[in-house]
Amino acid sequence: MSAATVIADDAEALAVAAELAADFRKDAAERDARRRLPHAEVERLSASGLLGVTVPAELGGADVSAETLAEIFRLLASADASLAQIPQSHFVYVGVLRRQGTREQQAFFLGEVLAGKRFGNAQSEAGTSHVQDIRTRLRRRPDGSYVLDGVKHYSTGALFADWIPVLARADDDNLHVAYVPRGAPGLTVVDDWDGMGQRTTASGTVRLESVPVPADRVVPHHLTFQGPQLHGAVAQLLHAAIDAGIASGALAEAVEFVRTKSRPWFESVGEGHATAAEDPLLIQRFGELAIRVRAADALLATAARSVDAARADLTDDSAAEASIAVAAAKVTAAEAAVEVGSALFEVAGTRAALDSLGLHRHWRDARTHTLHDPARWKVQHIGRHVLSGTRPPRHGLL
Repeated sequence: MSAATVIADDAEALAVAAELAADFRKDAAERDARRRLPHAEVERLSASGLLGVTVPAELGGADVSAETLAEIFRLLASADASLAQIPQSHFVYVGVLRRQGTREQQAFFLGEVLAGKRFGNAQSEAGTSHVQDIRTRLRRRPDGSYVLDGVKHYSTGALFADWIPVLARADDDNLHVAYVPRGAPGLTVVDDWDGMGQRTTASGTVRLESVPVPADRVVPHHLTFQGPQLHGAVAQLLHAAIDAGIASGALAEAVEFVRTKSRPWFESVGEGHATAAEDPLLIQRFGELAIRVRAADALLATAARSVDAARADLTDDSAAEASIAVAAAKVTAAEAAVEVGSALFEVAGTRAALDSLGLHRHWRDARTHTLHDPARWKVQHIGRHVLSGTRPPRHGLL
């Protein structure tokens, strides 16, 4: 891996993201169709410096705003939702280090990040009673080091990672994150992801069999939730940005297809409309879809600014407001992504359904990504907050 650029500020980060998105868009359909894993594209992402933009300024990073970070993800997802999903956990676990890492841990790991190193994800487990039922164990040895045992699923980013953060319970049953090098003995990454969407995220299985972990590679994640926190809000903000990006990308492809490839409906021609783009019924539908995308983008930006405001003055109330704002953005963006991804075929017509065109990837990506966590519970928390002022719970999914 070549040395990474160190991005200086928000403006540079957005310019780099826009340039990468334009390039990544060109072969997105081909990568999806062939399930060609984006190793070269991920290396470009690392080299660009984008993975280091949330490193604090005192450690040499740009420390960009949440609004900028959300827009980076929206831009990338508008081009390729799989590529945008791969670094989502990277930024989440950079955040864990910022909150709970020691000065030495921050200096080492965030230095790695600035150098272009990537964090993966070994968090979710299958076959447990619910998503928070973590059974991977981090057992302490007599010399103070640890050993990890467990199996993780949906491990997005792990196959491309230099370091894999593993969520596990220690002997006291509290949650910790162990940062494990990709080549650690006893750690195996299995490329067995076969989802219908986000096909090139390689969100497969991580197996941990007596993996040795030095004590200075373990962070007490459970402390994150003992006071007001933005862990869940930031993680969900990035998911909302991915959904908003999918919606935007699908709308752009629909516009291009109707302008250049669609034939007008014969009844529309009979009323004097020579092209599909002149059809008043299609114009109406495109207007409706554009409103959905604009609403998702606007709520995403509002939520990001709420996160930034809470960072500047973190209290129970400001953290709650940020979580509620992000929940509203996530619900709206998820609905927009699924609707626009489906409506693409409605407005573009039969030819758009050809498998060779790959336009169905937008809907498949949206339908897959929006299953990450249920929007219905976000609506519940929004309703409780509106009616009774109840603050949302402190966990990593809100």
